[in-house]
Amino acid sequence: MRKIDIFDTTLRDGEQSAGVMLTLQEKLEIARQLERLGADVIEAGFPAASKGDQEAVRKIASIVKESSVTGLARANKKDINTAWESLRNSAEPRIHLFIATSPVHMTYKLKKTPDQVLEEAVQSVAYAGRNFPVVQWSAEDACRSDKAFLAKIIEKVIDAGASVINIPDTVGFINPIEYGQLFRYLKENVKNIHRVKLSAHCHDDLGMATANSLSAIENGADQIECTINGIGERAGNASLEEVAVALKIRSEHYQAYTDLSLHEISRTSQLVSRLTGLAVPPNKAVVGKNAFAHESGIHQDGVLKERSTYEIITPELVGLSSNSLVLGKHSGRHAFRKQITQMGFSPAEDKVNELFSEFKNLADKKKELTEEDLYALLMEHQMKPAIPVYELLDVQVTYGTNNIPTATVQLKTPQGKKVQEAGTGTGSVDAIYHTLDKMMPLEVKLKDYRLQSVGSGRDALAQVHVLLEKENKEYNGSGTAQDVLEASARAYVYAFNKVWMNAAEPQQERATI
Repeated sequence: MRKIDIFDTTLRDGEQSAGVMLTLQEKLEIARQLERLGADVIEAGFPAASKGDQEAVRKIASIVKESSVTGLARANKKDINTAWESLRNSAEPRIHLFIATSPVHMTYKLKKTPDQVLEEAVQSVAYAGRNFPVVQWSAEDACRSDKAFLAKIIEKVIDAGASVINIPDTVGFINPIEYGQLFRYLKENVKNIHRVKLSAHCHDDLGMATANSLSAIENGADQIECTINGIGERAGNASLEEVAVALKIRSEHYQAYTDLSLHEISRTSQLVSRLTGLAVPPNKAVVGKNAFAHESGIHQDGVLKERSTYEIITPELVGLSSNSLVLGKHSGRHAFRKQITQMGFSPAEDKVNELFSEFKNLADKKKELTEEDLYALLMEHQMKPAIPVYELLDVQVTYGTNNIPTATVQLKTPQGKKVQEAGTGTGSVDAIYHTLDKMMPLEVKLKDYRLQSVGSGRDALAQVHVLLEKENKEYNGSGTAQDVLEASARAYVYAFNKVWMNAAEPQQERATI
């Protein structure tokens, strides 16, 4: 059986999803979880896009040791040098270079001839190879490129030093049969193709990203580029969990495997969903909440008698627990520390004390604490920014069916000053948000508001996701609390802090392959 490398691009292509903007702390948390999951390669970002992206890639590269960390770069020396500064201290410095090869991209976007594109590709690979031990090269829009030209440029960049060749379906155009044929064509017509790994990068515009990725494996691909929950530009990317579990369940067909710790899939999916604000559809394969639910009486009867009648994937395979009680208000510090360590968190001792205190407060309010509750508490604490930002101190709401809802909010400013304001609205949440708008120094627009529960029952935690807009850019934020109104206020403040922190940093054009 062949080993298939998993190249995760959640932090680069996934972050390009509309409305997603991750802070440094959020990116670090996702990177650590991807390392626990066992991703072979983590694409941490596009260093040349902004100082923030450059710093995030540098930080991730310095802390992740079990996965190879890479950064995207265009075929020019400036991008390559910026990437090297971010990645030079990683365990295995690698760069991901790209240039468009399709007629439509070369003519209208690059405004270059095929010969000029070939020359730039070769020069950039050779230049990157002076520092980077691993150079991956991508032919942007490969699936709409002339096959003969694609084979020619790939042969040249391999001679220049590329060790991984990526064949992206940049616009989600191709189908599985055609994609497989393209891989076979390259293997048969590029004389030095045996010297490199072939990689597949599929977008889901026509709903075929996972099928295309699996077809690539059947036809010689050694690496699959994908994202958690299939997030990404436009309709998203190939879903990591779908590809990985398909290889596991149908191993006899694909004769291929990954080194992923599949039991970490569910937790990774939840983390990415929470931090990006992108909800996982209930019917999503592998990680949707209905993926293991059985409504039909016939199905229920079959599963009760023999699970395999209607379940080809067990919940345990992807790390779904029974959601049973894990800790209670009488649990001690040692049990608490052991539980959070098993969940993949390793905070410093002073942070453990702070978390334990918050846990005790929550345990006094809830009859039962599940792993979901504990996870929400840990993430709420872990995502606190390292720099001074606006902090919610108190929120009070007066509401009556015949009265105008009124909110009073107290905040702590980044300068450490406590401020208080009151305001009204058409409802309780609206009153809170109107009040916060009066207190914030920047004007923002609320684009989306979503409420869901963490767990079940009357005392379930509330989790709120909001999307704010500022100058045509969108910023996501989430908040968790036992009270819906407090969670709503926390989510709004969290999202606003992203607006505030990024107001002074212009973002360059994002790249897509």
